[in-house]
Amino acid sequence: MVTVSKPVISFLIPAYNAAETLADCLGSLQRQSVSNWQAVVVDDGSKDDTWNVLEGLAKSDSRILVHRQANAGASAARNAAARFATAPLLCMLDADDWLDPAFIQNMLPVADGLKPVIAYCSYRRVTPDGRKLGVETPPDLTGDRAKREFSSFCALAIHAVVFPKDLFVRMGGLDVELQTCEEWDLWLRMAFAGAVFRQVEGCFAFYRMKTGSLSRNPFKTVRDAIRVTTRAEELRLKEGLSQSDEDAQWTAPALGQLRMLAWAASVNLCTGTDLAELAKLLPEFPNASGYESFLAEVILHGLKVGLAVERDSDLVALLERWKPAFLELVQLLERHSLPGTGRRIEELIVWPISAADRSRSFALGHLQVVATDIGKLALIRKADEADTLLLHLYAGRHHVGSHVAALWGDLSIRAQADLIINELKTADRLPTPLTFSYARTWATGAIRNARVFSKIMRQRRGRRRQLNHLFKTIQVTALVGPAANAREDDAGLPEASSHSKHPLVVTVSSDVSPDVEDKQAYLSEAATKKEYWERFFERPDPWNYVSVYEQVKYEQTLSLIPDGVGKALELACAEGLFTIKLAQKVGFVTAADISCRAVERATERCRDLPNVELRVLDFVEGELPPEQDLIVCSEVLYFIDDEASLEQVCRKIAAALKPGGCLVTAHAHLRRDEPDRTGFDWDNPFGMGTIKKVLSNLPDLVLEETIETELYAIHRFAKRATATPVVHIAAHGVPLDANVAKYIIRGPAGVDREAAWANEVVTSIPVLMYHRVALDGPDSLRRFRVPPETFRQQMQFLRRQGYYALTAESLTNLLRKGNPIQGRPVVLTFDDAYLDFLTDAFPILAENGFSADVFVVTDKVGGRSDWDARYGDTAPLMSWGDIQSLHRQGIRFGSHLASHRPASSLDNATLLDEAALSRDALERRLCEPVRSIALPFGSTDFRVPGILVRAGYEIGFSTKPARTSFVDHPLSLPRLEVRGDLPLKAFAEMMGQPDAFIG
Repeated sequence: MVTVSKPVISFLIPAYNAAETLADCLGSLQRQSVSNWQAVVVDDGSKDDTWNVLEGLAKSDSRILVHRQANAGASAARNAAARFATAPLLCMLDADDWLDPAFIQNMLPVADGLKPVIAYCSYRRVTPDGRKLGVETPPDLTGDRAKREFSSFCALAIHAVVFPKDLFVRMGGLDVELQTCEEWDLWLRMAFAGAVFRQVEGCFAFYRMKTGSLSRNPFKTVRDAIRVTTRAEELRLKEGLSQSDEDAQWTAPALGQLRMLAWAASVNLCTGTDLAELAKLLPEFPNASGYESFLAEVILHGLKVGLAVERDSDLVALLERWKPAFLELVQLLERHSLPGTGRRIEELIVWPISAADRSRSFALGHLQVVATDIGKLALIRKADEADTLLLHLYAGRHHVGSHVAALWGDLSIRAQADLIINELKTADRLPTPLTFSYARTWATGAIRNARVFSKIMRQRRGRRRQLNHLFKTIQVTALVGPAANAREDDAGLPEASSHSKHPLVVTVSSDVSPDVEDKQAYLSEAATKKEYWERFFERPDPWNYVSVYEQVKYEQTLSLIPDGVGKALELACAEGLFTIKLAQKVGFVTAADISCRAVERATERCRDLPNVELRVLDFVEGELPPEQDLIVCSEVLYFIDDEASLEQVCRKIAAALKPGGCLVTAHAHLRRDEPDRTGFDWDNPFGMGTIKKVLSNLPDLVLEETIETELYAIHRFAKRATATPVVHIAAHGVPLDANVAKYIIRGPAGVDREAAWANEVVTSIPVLMYHRVALDGPDSLRRFRVPPETFRQQMQFLRRQGYYALTAESLTNLLRKGNPIQGRPVVLTFDDAYLDFLTDAFPILAENGFSADVFVVTDKVGGRSDWDARYGDTAPLMSWGDIQSLHRQGIRFGSHLASHRPASSLDNATLLDEAALSRDALERRLCEPVRSIALPFGSTDFRVPGILVRAGYEIGFSTKPARTSFVDHPLSLPRLEVRGDLPLKAFAEMMGQPDAFIG
């Protein structure tokens, strides 16, 4: 008789007709390395010999306590067992399962503590015939992950968990109304009660799979899952967890219920009426689009459990057993989801099954998997319904490579050879056929290239390399050539092989930063400053002097000019707009500029003013007219080379003033000078801050009055001994011209764009995805709608942090070069071409100096977003006139297909036609090549990139949430979605700078 006082853990074991398995179950406890345990076994109204077996076992081991009750279900039996348990820790063990001898030894130290800690470990399923399947490792449940996971699913085996008895009692035990999922419900309630879940490394629990168990009843399983997920939502709401939380999508009851339906239907291979009735149980059948990968994992796990197999590849041999049920489930999901969802799930099931054993050929839905030997190529017959080929190529037993593309028909030997040579780049693996046809083709190629051969032989260097290349070209042609006479049809050529027909055009991109590039347009070959300014004034009004911004500054400057001024000197008068205003306030004006062109225009403008004299003067190098009552010198001093030269010029200006005379000067705040405030990021050596400091330090001048604005300051200095400075805070003129606004950086110190260009390189690029920039619209689409003011703050953040915008075309060039990219690039993309891009987004982009790519639904141009109709009011889209106008202003446009239908919902021919027609419509309207595309809804699949290449596209964007890097497929580049339902801080976090100022 084995006896133990004070057990450390009690096992709660319900037993119903378990006579055959109880000895193994309790025997696993008796073999534990830790002996002070207790087993409380409750016979739940068994009709077999269970009670007699229990009595016999209990007589020989006092650690086993047995009780008997009328049949009330497993949950009631466990609750009853808990009342008799005397240990502080509990574990729920089924009568047909068992534990590893080291279970208590490993689990106890983790679970035994002052806090309510729940320990859990991995487990294995065991088939009825005794085969142990793979180890199933639960997810990480630390922190709030436990709440999130148990709100949707339960990944813990019931007997792989150890928990405190007092917590179990506080939770009220198991829900006796649940026939299945009862442990899931308990873990959920414990998680929301604050319990801490800690994982124990190792597999110490074994779960016996048996037919007829409650878990194999899909209707009971789904009904109980609905009850648990509904409770989870109630707990979330009670705790006040935000519905806009990033993880809320995974914890929504509808998704958890769909997850259980997919798993239960897969385990039980439900078809026909059973599947339809199962679907009717769901209170809401959610759209599975966006969750394809997640559901594919659930379905794949369910199939392996239901068919009692361990490896993914084992499913191929059983394909005919599960294929009908799987395809029906996929069709069910497709009917309630975005079109094309089913195809994506098919792909995500086929890929792991095929990857686990590439030597197996099979067809499933739209996909056909073919394994072929490169030395034994034969015609590949297209399977019914298949439109996508996954080809695994072997050379004997060696896997050479895999290729996936659209399948248009039977795949000929010639098509396969072309694919091997041009796509898989494995021509050296092709066997050399000893046939007359091959020899004749080889000889013909050699004769045609005789002149090239002769030329190579006459060279002194590099002959071996060029000869090898020539012979390889002849051989490849000869290998493919004989297949041209084969009787097979070439219709099945995978479209990805058309890369050779549509090579990506690589344009050499500029190696200077965007800002530097703008300035070099003027400086390009100027030898002197005078020549620079002559070039600058080639275009009249280069600074847009008539803008509201400049005119307000003029009026503010005039307000600081004292009355009764006799002689005034205006330095850097440009084209004379301010000269006219100044002449009305003073007796006589001498206006000067370094540029002859500027002075000529100013002379013409002021020809009717008798008190104005114009002259060409380099005031930095030349002498100034003396005895001036007033000198006006604005927006020019920061073009002086350095601070020492600035001081010399300022002394010269002060010397030209009469005693009591005034200097009025207006200059902008520059970030280089004052990095902690809003200012311009011009590359001048200094700005208003330094100019004011130098002038204030001159012994002859004192500061009398200042007008301070956010962007510039206007000062009046007087040539006298003392003064009491007066400061006026004023506003600058608005709206700002885009050519002014794009140089402004707002807020505290950030990163200088040119400094980032010079000092930083990146290998991945954030491609940002926007839809609408607007306030109005259906609440259910708030995620896709960024308010204009939020968008402005985001663009200002990018500008402040030194980012510059790439277009899709320039991104293509950089990715093709494959070198690290200088500075901080970003790509801004906008899907659908909403009208609010023109009215709200573009002005903000322009004022921050950013370009963008907009993807157009070409059949809907000028209409409304009818694809949004099910959510509420639709939004207007831009017209062709709007698009053409923006294109002239530097916005790039690409395709969003013609109809906004998901690409995965279209057959090969329809997708090809729509992609080509959409590109053609854009090219006709814009009169330039269009090579970029973003697919509606981000819907793509294995065959899509190849079809897009055939339609003439070079770069394409998906909705996969990641930064774009050199390893990404050029037609499936990831993007980071900018969501309108997240706080502004989330944008900084997405850009990898969570602590940077934004807003």
